[in-house]
Amino acid sequence: MTPRPSSSGPEPRKTTGKKTAGKKTAKAAEKPVAKKAVAKKAVAKKAVAKKAVAKKAVAKEAVAKTAIAKKTVANKKGAQKTATKKTATKQAAPREAVAPPRAEVAVSPALDAGDRERLLAGTHHDPHAVLGAHRVPGGVAFRAFRPYALAVTVLSGKLRVELHDDGDGFFSGLVPLGEVPLHRLLVAYEGTVQEVEDPYRFLPTLGELDLHLIGEGRHEQLWRALGAHPATHDGVAGTRFAVWAPNARGVRVAGGFNFWDGTGHPMRSLGSTGVWELFLPGVGAGELYKFEITRPDGSRTFRADPLARRTEVPPATSSVVHASDYTWGDEEWLAHRADAPAHEAPMSVYEVHLPSWRPGLTYRQLAEQLPAYVADLGFTHVELMPVAEHPFGGSWGYQVTGFYAPTARLGDPDDFKYLVDRLHRAGIGVLMDWVPAHFPRDDWALAEFDGRPLYEHSDPLRAAHPDWGTLEFDFGRREVRNFLVANAVYWCEEFHIDGLRVDAVASMLYLDYSREPGQWTPNEHGGRENLDAVAFLQEMNATLYRRVPGVVTVAEESTAWDGVTRATHHKGPSGFGGLGFGLKWNMGWMHDSLEYMGREPVHRKYHHGELTFSMVYAYSENYVLPISHDEVVHGKKSLVSKMPGDWWQQRANERAYLGYMWAHPGKQLLFMGQEFAQGAEWSEAHGPDWWLLDPEYGAAADHRGVRDLVRDLNTVYRATPALWRRDTHPSGFAWVVGDAADDDVLAFLRLDADGTPLLAVSNFAPVVRSGYRLGVPDDVPAWHEVLNTDAAHYGGGDVLNPHPVKPDAQGWHGRPASIRLTLPPLATVWLRPA
Repeated sequence: MTPRPSSSGPEPRKTTGKKTAGKKTAKAAEKPVAKKAVAKKAVAKKAVAKKAVAKKAVAKEAVAKTAIAKKTVANKKGAQKTATKKTATKQAAPREAVAPPRAEVAVSPALDAGDRERLLAGTHHDPHAVLGAHRVPGGVAFRAFRPYALAVTVLSGKLRVELHDDGDGFFSGLVPLGEVPLHRLLVAYEGTVQEVEDPYRFLPTLGELDLHLIGEGRHEQLWRALGAHPATHDGVAGTRFAVWAPNARGVRVAGGFNFWDGTGHPMRSLGSTGVWELFLPGVGAGELYKFEITRPDGSRTFRADPLARRTEVPPATSSVVHASDYTWGDEEWLAHRADAPAHEAPMSVYEVHLPSWRPGLTYRQLAEQLPAYVADLGFTHVELMPVAEHPFGGSWGYQVTGFYAPTARLGDPDDFKYLVDRLHRAGIGVLMDWVPAHFPRDDWALAEFDGRPLYEHSDPLRAAHPDWGTLEFDFGRREVRNFLVANAVYWCEEFHIDGLRVDAVASMLYLDYSREPGQWTPNEHGGRENLDAVAFLQEMNATLYRRVPGVVTVAEESTAWDGVTRATHHKGPSGFGGLGFGLKWNMGWMHDSLEYMGREPVHRKYHHGELTFSMVYAYSENYVLPISHDEVVHGKKSLVSKMPGDWWQQRANERAYLGYMWAHPGKQLLFMGQEFAQGAEWSEAHGPDWWLLDPEYGAAADHRGVRDLVRDLNTVYRATPALWRRDTHPSGFAWVVGDAADDDVLAFLRLDADGTPLLAVSNFAPVVRSGYRLGVPDDVPAWHEVLNTDAAHYGGGDVLNPHPVKPDAQGWHGRPASIRLTLPPLATVWLRPA
């Protein structure tokens, strides 16, 4: 036999050569009998045929003996049947064969030329209608399509019938039975004989409801219907395969179990849904497979399963049959996840690229280190850069080919569940980057999946993404929307993901995104909005929030689109309902504030508005303040390296900036490595520079100091509801002074629902400002400094306000009282009522 391949490899070579003829079994002749007469016994005895099946060796194999001896008695209303129990074992007891009630003119059981040709060409839409066992005039016709087989014998209880070799891998035989029995096949190949179930004796594994929902584009658990699923069907263990390929002329399953030749395993088309299905007995978890699709032009292509839940490790591209046996332990986390909406709860997010956080670690090894590290720093959530399978690691996961499969680089799907579980048990929520905007053009994945545009738009101008060389999804096609909406649900329901950060939303919303005039077509109203994408995002958010309590969706949307975080049923000034996201990345704040911080302090007073402008629109959406991976790569420098001045000033600037960021309305997101002031840009090849924290390194204390600040920021933040409970309400914020541009100072109050304040003051000048007067409410008897980014243990100059500061009655900044503070250089201080 051909040795079993270790991976998908090249497309297999097909052969349909003439097979060695096996000795045929004669049919027992049956004579008609008169009414009320007792039937004569007819015994047809066959000699056991021996066949040479090995090259240079002889393998003795007994082929089937046929002994059909039936006694029928006249005037019986019905022949007694022997009850048969369906079973997946070789000892299955089929129904006893029953002779037809009257003589029929027998037909040839062999396939006609048209069916043979379509099966050989891979273009048969209903192989189950002609293969397997079927009632025909004269009895039951058995047909098998077994390329490379030397002989095929039907086994049914004591019945053994060797089928006639019709050539090209086709075998057939007519048995004078009254009904179709349960049967198995004994298949002789060169050097071996296998007893197997007949895949073409099974009814479809998908029901009418599944097919109806798929046809309507409303199957919210699509992954349970399509893909590959180990299952027991009619008492037989195997795997059910299903794939959507409406333009295909035929689909076959190929894998390690058939030596990557799908010729003998054609799938059937189920009605008008475009779904193809096949149950393969004996195929279990861990098997590699692909779909061999015959395109409309007759050519063939091998494709990975779009709904594969597991894949090979890239660069190999096969899908893997998967069955999960993971037992979750995060019940307590899930029970309380929906206690408060995300925008009214503390949320500080640590963004992680799993393959490079600690290079070489698997999901399970990461589960032993990442939760402890994140919990120690006090972050409430991690955000994982895309986990779904992708062929090129340099894309960081943003060019997805396996939308339903966690990348196999770090382990299998149950290993990823273990990581999520451990994070939850450590009290850490898990957000995941999700990429529904586009997909790569790899010829084994989604691009022209069944020979024509399917997942991508049929209009080339709408399909090709101008920036990334990828293809955009056709959001107007209901099956494609279903594929993506169900995918969002899948990650949250199957992997307990707490939220999805949706990538590249702006590129989805605008038809003219990165396109010049003439390269795009207006919508039906003459506008530039992609109405299909709007409808998709609304459906996705509404479905996800309905199905998964406590989940949050976050939009990476870089424009001023109205209503990104507004409810889908509330229309805005533009006439559109909201997109329905829970949060939105505040890209404007990020760009403006980083521009300001990158300037020399002497110039900052001329750009003071870059820090204060964000409050003009702070309550137009529910915001996240992101310092993400995109800001520390490709020549943009790391966060600390963006800062001006010498090493001391750079670190001081970063610390002051982080203090300002954590106090500003909105949730916080910080990319890995920036928490300890890594000087180099991030690279997916080696990850963060952990050696900077090594005590043996001379400047380790500088980096540890910044990390200690991040820990304390999170600690005070989580313990201070004024910093997060009213993030999305204007009543939760009040300026103290926002126009002190000449001083490079800004100060504001954050307020809890009961009015309890926190005072945040930032001095972005490199000088100490002693006795700096700030207006404050007159109902706070004294203020206590709870955080100062200039503290010595953070690496600062230790210019502090160590004692409670009492206000005096002198009004200032429009307030009835005021306090005088010492403001450290390049620092942020937080004060709470003493």
